[in-house]
Amino acid sequence: MLWDQHACAELVETADLSELHRYRAAGGGLVSLNVGYAPHGPEVTASLLRAFRAQVERIEGLALAASVDDVDRIAAAGDTAVVFDLEDAAPLGGDLDAVAGLVAHGVRTLGPVYNHANAAGGGCLDAVDPGLTRWGRDLVAELNRRGMVPDGSHVGARTTFDMCTVSTRPVVFSHSNMRAVWDHPRNITDDQARAVADTGGVVGVTGVGIFLGPNTPTLEAMVRHLDHAVGVVGIEHVGVSTDFSFDWATFRDVLSTSPELYDASYTAWGPVEWMPPETFVGLGAALAGRGWTDDHIAAVLGGNFRRVALESWEAPE
Repeated sequence: MLWDQHACAELVETADLSELHRYRAAGGGLVSLNVGYAPHGPEVTASLLRAFRAQVERIEGLALAASVDDVDRIAAAGDTAVVFDLEDAAPLGGDLDAVAGLVAHGVRTLGPVYNHANAAGGGCLDAVDPGLTRWGRDLVAELNRRGMVPDGSHVGARTTFDMCTVSTRPVVFSHSNMRAVWDHPRNITDDQARAVADTGGVVGVTGVGIFLGPNTPTLEAMVRHLDHAVGVVGIEHVGVSTDFSFDWATFRDVLSTSPELYDASYTAWGPVEWMPPETFVGLGAALAGRGWTDDHIAAVLGGNFRRVALESWEAPE
């Protein structure tokens, strides 16, 4: 199973989700699709969820997954299971009770902060990270209670450490690369990776060129980050995601017109390049060529994020 823990369609109701067929060469798997980030309030995310869910239900080869059993069944049929994620707490509108409704509609991962500080804590691009706020701590507790996975991607280092301290379930970096391999402010330190691993979580190495190296979205670059991550936290705590923007042309425009969300580290090497799904599905073969065992390949391509889902998605009794 190829489990892509984070990918991005255009955040409009008319986005063409048949693009997810580009993963089908993997022979079955899961894609977590983003449905909102810092600029979006509850109404936008609710509308996107309605539209995206309706599309997934109509498109042959895609299917909504409400449980790990659903994912296993869909992937075994050679199809793509779809769940959703959020980048930032803004789509909650400050209402912790909103978490339960989002889970019911398939949102399974939430990063409390997108690059810059908000009511939950600090972002990875902030000069000073104040750490997880009291409301942020309550948010992590609610995520744990409702079966949604806390995500440290885009979050400041101190805030991620606090998340790992207060969470009673696994915390993940759904799409974050290793700063020791490539020094970018969106990448994470070895200590951050260890903190997530200590919760039982997973570091999801991603295929965005500016996070892999100097805008190099290649399998070779991705394997370098994977090798380092495995050396730091062990094979059982490493996974993958594309962070592919199916609306890449639109997102490049957003980078140039939204200085409140991004900094020069996003554009210093020219227009951002992404690893497309057609390249991503070849990662298993690339790892085998580097001497990885079948068991280790299976763990990183999907098994480890599947384990986190098993430990996290069901609400506690």
